[in-house]
Amino acid sequence: MGVLINMPKENKSDKFLKLVGKHKENKKPKKFEGTLKEYVELLETDSSVAKLSHKRLYDTIISHGITRMSKSDDRCHKLFGGEEIRTYNYFQSNFFGMERSLAKIMRFLRSASLKGEESRQVLLLLGPVGAGKSALLERIKGALEDCEPMYHIEGCPIREEPLHLIPRSLRDKFQEIYGIKIEGDLCPICRQRLKEKYNNDYMSVPITQSSFSVRGRRGVGVVPPMDANSQDVTVLIGSEDISKLDLYSEDDPRVLSLNGAFNVGNRGIVEFVEVFKNEIEFLHTMITATQEKAVPSPGKGPMIYFDGVILAHCNEAEWNKFKSENTNEAILDRIVRVNVPYSLEYSEEQKIYEKLLGLSDFDGHIAPHTLEIASMFAVLSRLHPSNKVDPMTKMKIYNGRDVIEKGHVKKIDINDLRDEARDEGMTGISTRFIMKAIDAAMSDSDKNMVTPISIRDALIKQVKDQIVVEDNRNRYLNFLGKTLHDEYLNILEKEITKAFVSAYDEQAESLFNNYLDHAEAYVNMTTVKDGVTNEEIQPDEGFMASIEEQIGIVGTAKDNFRVDITSYMFSRLRRGEKVDWQSYAPLKEAIENKLTASVRDISRIVTKSKSRDKKQQGKYNEMVQTLIEEYGYNEESAEEVIKFASNNLWRDS
Repeated sequence: MGVLINMPKENKSDKFLKLVGKHKENKKPKKFEGTLKEYVELLETDSSVAKLSHKRLYDTIISHGITRMSKSDDRCHKLFGGEEIRTYNYFQSNFFGMERSLAKIMRFLRSASLKGEESRQVLLLLGPVGAGKSALLERIKGALEDCEPMYHIEGCPIREEPLHLIPRSLRDKFQEIYGIKIEGDLCPICRQRLKEKYNNDYMSVPITQSSFSVRGRRGVGVVPPMDANSQDVTVLIGSEDISKLDLYSEDDPRVLSLNGAFNVGNRGIVEFVEVFKNEIEFLHTMITATQEKAVPSPGKGPMIYFDGVILAHCNEAEWNKFKSENTNEAILDRIVRVNVPYSLEYSEEQKIYEKLLGLSDFDGHIAPHTLEIASMFAVLSRLHPSNKVDPMTKMKIYNGRDVIEKGHVKKIDINDLRDEARDEGMTGISTRFIMKAIDAAMSDSDKNMVTPISIRDALIKQVKDQIVVEDNRNRYLNFLGKTLHDEYLNILEKEITKAFVSAYDEQAESLFNNYLDHAEAYVNMTTVKDGVTNEEIQPDEGFMASIEEQIGIVGTAKDNFRVDITSYMFSRLRRGEKVDWQSYAPLKEAIENKLTASVRDISRIVTKSKSRDKKQQGKYNEMVQTLIEEYGYNEESAEEVIKFASNNLWRDS
């Protein structure tokens, strides 16, 4: 018989200390130790270590993988017109509904990495407050921290490329042998050290490695906005160390303190926060850095070579003001603008809220459709009026949903809607506004939950309190009080119906199959085999009409509808695609409406009754349980939405 040995339980401290040990072991870098001679030898096997900043950044992001959206994907087909859409894995789990903006950013980096014109330009992210510009730039900067350490001259304050040590007279031959073009010259400090410390023996100069660090200011420089009184170019290019002027002459490199943003961001990134809040004179250095790939040296020193990705961001008001000034043309010519608007897809907007809530300590219950209603409101606020469709229809089209009108999918070209409002998404309710409303709804709840009802109430209160422009306030309140109220009731009625009807999908599928059999027989002028008696019978026009009238198909329109649905289903089967009751949007809606209508009276009685008999109470309890188990409610939220339905759906019944 075996002996049971009780092993001592590992405490939390021991467990953590083991993790610390492993972390230290993994963090130990295999640091390069050698001179320029060993570095050049390294280039024989891996020339990529000498890549420039744009190339390094692009390659790092790309290394995480690229996913091509399938042309059969609904989003690709309905929102992007079937064009090839690339999604970049590095951004995928953090940014939603930003495919077009990210594609433009990556196009800029790719061109710049190939030393195209973009390598001498500023990438400007333009968008409204809370659209994700800052978060996007933080993610881009974070890519540098993921990449391999850079090789640089030991002791160089700007961590410059070691190949700068090679004399210009040898560079053409070097390029011929190694296929590497050397850009740039030594900084003043390294030039002096080469002469005085190494006696111009450039091959013996020691080379080392450094990782990139945002917090450590290694390869990432950040320029905050400054007013006219506090602007000082030393923030960009460093300064002279006054304490050393007693020891060295004014033009001696040893007095230089190269700790400006361009010095820090050399070989990496320089970010300009709210760039156009700075005075124009302050931005001239940015132009020099882009145009000439050089920045002034503090004091009387020569220009210093700069290799870096210059990123900037601002809002639309600042951009419009800046570009209206004729004197700013030189800077404007050096800018590649990428719009970062608010999301116009409410399903993608909802993912943003889910992500933010996941990052918080939020532990309350969020009832189904709560975030959906909030995201719908946010998107509605961002849409411009259209002559072609109402706001709700437009929102659904932008989300890739089929809009049914008189039994047919409404044929509205999404590109026509976009052409009506080129700057759509640059105004409206921000993500932060919605998150504040969720916080408020949770704080006001005594049951630690948020429902579509409570989030709507919180949004109404917040709009009244915070939206100053009267036209916007009235428009937003109308969305919340009427448009979304009606939409939620429609969603709720279908959901309660599904919870009320046992085996809803089976019943829907049965209706679908029966309708399809009869419609096909009607179109082909054949008969239908009765499922019980096996006798051949004529298509049941009364049954078909009871489905069709749910979406307004009456009279002569029924013939075209039946032809359309049978040909559509046949084409799907021919392509080997799945066919079920949800395959054809108009018929799906008709079946949902049919099932809803069939139980409306009994569901009304059960939900509205204050005193239910035993049978009614059993059905009510069953419905509540279904809402909890299959739809994600808890008991309190299920009770709340049922009460809301009884007071609003069947108010006049």
